[in-house]
Amino acid sequence: MTADGTVRAAADIVAEYFSGPTRSLLEWVGPFAERIAAVRRSEALTSGRIDALVEPHALDTLETTDAPVYGAGFIAAIDLPADARSHLAWWQGEDRRQLVLAAQSLNKENIDYSVLEWYRIPMATGRPHMAGPYVDYLCSDEYTITIAVPAEIDGERIGVAGLDMLVSEVERDLLPRLAELDREITVINSIGRIVLSTDPQCATGDAVRSTRWAELPRFACADVPLEVIVDATAN
Repeated sequence: MTADGTVRAAADIVAEYFSGPTRSLLEWVGPFAERIAAVRRSEALTSGRIDALVEPHALDTLETTDAPVYGAGFIAAIDLPADARSHLAWWQGEDRRQLVLAAQSLNKENIDYSVLEWYRIPMATGRPHMAGPYVDYLCSDEYTITIAVPAEIDGERIGVAGLDMLVSEVERDLLPRLAELDREITVINSIGRIVLSTDPQCATGDAVRSTRWAELPRFACADVPLEVIVDATAN
């Protein structure tokens, strides 16, 4: 395969892999927002009511076969719940249990998620966003990629629907497929940090500018904010 063919094949693999989880969020966020709107017209929108509406969608998202989803749910806009300033309705892990921040630590309970990238950017732009890799101190304490899409009611953004993918699981899925292309391939995010790489000298989270990959051409992945870099000299 030519260098151009390799980079396009790599970009297609990455785009296909991440577009499925994004679609899973987009499929339920609209109907969910409509249910929230209906509740607000008839009763107080409490945290518990939000949980009840989110849970079936979160559990369905965790069962997706397109990618290894570790956690999923809804993060409410500030002051959306009638009984709390903020609320995270989230289910995660193999046991699919709801995350209860108060049961973990005071520091986690008091994290202001409104300033975090995975919440802040989709709320500001109205578009889906992929954040990471980053160490997720709020939920998993592991290197994580978060995909989030805004939920809206008549132009009012009421929060984001989101899902987490552990980088270790993504590497397990994608690295063997990329290795079959017989070139060294690195995937980077929108701010130039390494998501994963078949080059053992590239570490997840490192800035690509500090590696030998910095001067190589990049190829954008369709519909996801990632780029691939292929070292055409490696075989």
